[in-house]
Amino acid sequence: MTDIDALHSRIGTALERISRGVEALDRPQTAPEAAPEPEAPAADTGEIARLTEALEEERLANAQLEERVRGIRDKQERQVAELREQVAASREALSQLDAELGRLRRANDQLRATNEELTGALAEQIGEPHLVNKAMLAELESIRAARAADLAENAALIAALEPLLTEAEDRRQTEEEGA
Repeated sequence: MTDIDALHSRIGTALERISRGVEALDRPQTAPEAAPEPEAPAADTGEIARLTEALEEERLANAQLEERVRGIRDKQERQVAELREQVAASREALSQLDAELGRLRRANDQLRATNEELTGALAEQIGEPHLVNKAMLAELESIRAARAADLAENAALIAALEPLLTEAEDRRQTEEEGA
């Protein structure tokens, strides 16, 4: 981008110099009538035409460079917007994953506590059916939470891979069009 700005500056400076030269050639030469200078050449129309043509070429080149800069800026703005969308999607997926992992931890803590109670009751040889039911419910909740955490993790992976796959597909299509 710095090279384009430098070229833009150089072209602008060159255009100004050419404009001053053309203006100087277009101005009528006011010489004292009493002593005309015979060796002062009159404005060469060929030189004026050449400078005018060079000025037009520089203006055209400048317009082309400005268009390229505009195109690059537009492309950069689109890419930044896409990256922001990807970051937002990744944050959402990670937030969901974090919530599901918290649920999994709580379910596992509950399962661990219930199993300890059940182990204690069995050690005392007290058969308490409600502890068995409680342990089974805790285990089911743990399994559900683990599944939800797996789904959230998969969603986070998909959110991270999707932009990469889209970029690869776009690159492939560009290569096919170029071939």
